[in-house]
Amino acid sequence: MSKILVTGGTGYIGSHTVVELYNAGYTPVIVDNLSNSNIRILDQLEKITGKRPEFHQFDLCDEAKVFAFVQQHPDIAGIIHFAASKAVGESVEQPLKYYHNNFFSLVNLLRAYQDKPINFVFSSSCTVYGEPDELPVTEAAPVKKATSPYGNTKQIAEEILEETANAHGNYHVIALRYFNPVGAHESALIGELPLGVPQNLLPFITQTAIGKREKLTVFGGDYDTPDGSCIRDYIHVVDLAKAHVAAIRLLEKGNPRGNYDVFNVGTGNGYSVLEAIAAFERASGQKLNYVIGPRREGDIIKVWGDVTKSAAELGWKAELGIDEMMSSAWAWEQYLSEHPLS
Repeated sequence: MSKILVTGGTGYIGSHTVVELYNAGYTPVIVDNLSNSNIRILDQLEKITGKRPEFHQFDLCDEAKVFAFVQQHPDIAGIIHFAASKAVGESVEQPLKYYHNNFFSLVNLLRAYQDKPINFVFSSSCTVYGEPDELPVTEAAPVKKATSPYGNTKQIAEEILEETANAHGNYHVIALRYFNPVGAHESALIGELPLGVPQNLLPFITQTAIGKREKLTVFGGDYDTPDGSCIRDYIHVVDLAKAHVAAIRLLEKGNPRGNYDVFNVGTGNGYSVLEAIAAFERASGQKLNYVIGPRREGDIIKVWGDVTKSAAELGWKAELGIDEMMSSAWAWEQYLSEHPLS
């Protein structure tokens, strides 16, 4: 079947999507600069799938290398674009890093393919909704002023993609607005692998449980939520990966909505940070050392998605629950303790 370019394909969501592309009969080709991932993930992917993905290491912000790659790979039929900087807190501290990396990589890809028909799936985020007026939030909800530079890059990237798709009929684009990916592959051979101090909740939970971190800080305990902590729609990374395959398939068939569309990718359920901690303790049997700290700049108080459109039009819905998310993340952390990849 078709060759699909997966940018950032050795990263967390990218690696799981590579597995699901193989499972669906596609041939993934990875481009990654390894700035936030590990080359040994290729070995892990080969263990899971029995196939070693074609891999190219370069930075998509390098225009010449992007154009050379496109010339050398004329048979790429689709792109799933993950490669981006993605930590809310870091983006507040280093906005220029986020604007440079997230925009130059996207624009270089689009310019390189402007004369070729291409199906393009974009890794977007529920952060485009800001603090939503109504919950669950639907795709029709207004895009609010971003609360972080990271969120702003996703908003502007969606605008770039929509305007490009409208101007050039060869682009067929779906933006998937993720909620909060967690968990790991059932094999425990791939999962979230943060470099340095984790920016996301689950790896901080698992690293604290296994003793890599002294304690977990919950950012804010006085929000307007039942237990005072922020509420998120956590989705298993394997379910999220399968949504990308569903998006590619819809684009191949021809999306009746036209050249540009957006879908929420979540479970439709909200869990607070403290509820997520309790679910982890229940699934793992570990007691977690955590404290309530000050709020973190850029955080949204509560958000979870309406996934009706994804079920009806994308033909996709999440199947794995909070217990599978937590148990798989713990299995992955335990695997890393015995088989470190760094």
